[in-house]
Parts: sequence; C-alpha cells; structure tokens
Amino acid sequence: MKITDILNKNCILVHRTIKTKEEALNLMIQTLAQSGQLTDPTEVQRVVWEREAIMSTGIGKGFALPHGKTNSVADTVGCFLTLDESINFDALDGLPVNTIFMLIGRENTVGTHLRMLSRISRLMNIDSFRIEVQSAVSSDEIYALFEREESTMF
Repeated sequence: MKITDILNKNCILVHRTIKTKEEALNLMIQTLAQSGQLTDPTEVQRVVWEREAIMSTGIGKGFALPHGKTNSVADTVGCFLTLDESINFDALDGLPVNTIFMLIGRENTVGTHLRMLSRISRLMNIDSFRIEVQSAVSSDEIYALFEREESTMF
C-alpha cells in the first residue's frame, strides 16, 4: 500500500490559516468525514486525542503525524494539511508545526498502520521533500510530489 492509495486529493488541504492544534485536528477529521471516509467522526476524534494524550505526534522539523485506529473507517485513510503559519503542536523538538499528516486505520490492521506511519515518517524526514510540499500551492501538486517520491524511495 502506498501513501497515494490512502490519500484522497479532496483530503489535501493547502496553506490554511489555523491557530491551534485542536483547530487543525478538528479540520482534518471534518474533511475526512465530508469526504465520506468516516462513519463516526466523534469516535475518530476520540482516538486521535487519546493518542495525543499519550505523547504528542509532533515528530519534529515542523511536521506532525497524528494517528489512531478505529473501526469508524472502512480502510486506512489519510488527510494532509499545510499551514500558512506554524502552530504549537507540543512537538518533540519544541519547534512549531506547519505540515500535518493524519492517518486513521482500522483496529485490526496494525501491520498496515505501522508500515504507513513508517513510510510517511521517512518521506517527511527528507528536508528537500518537506520544503517542496510546504511550498506547493495545490492538492494536485502535493499528490504528485508524494507519487514521485514514493516511486523513487519504495
């Protein structure tokens, strides 16, 4: 499974103005719900915040990877968000976040969920790729960047 298999172009949000972590996560969940990929957005919100309570998913270098597992999705889904201005995300490196990838998987797909987390983390750890994604101006452009990078890395 590739990132582009789980990332619907309608769930790529580009250069949004968001002020808080809560606002960002809620927007992403709402976007997934509006795309028809969630059966219970409230449950998804609960599992995402439950995971955030364990440890922030602000990985570092301006990137966050909030995630959770629930049967409120038919399959693994993703939502990607770039921000006009960085926000506090309680990131591990203490830096604010401007790029967020939310991953929601089914409870019984632990292997797939972990592989996708690893794949997303590896891509977003590449400085040049992260800069390209943050500079992109459309969902089509971001989707194409993921396609290109995945074809060369995996």
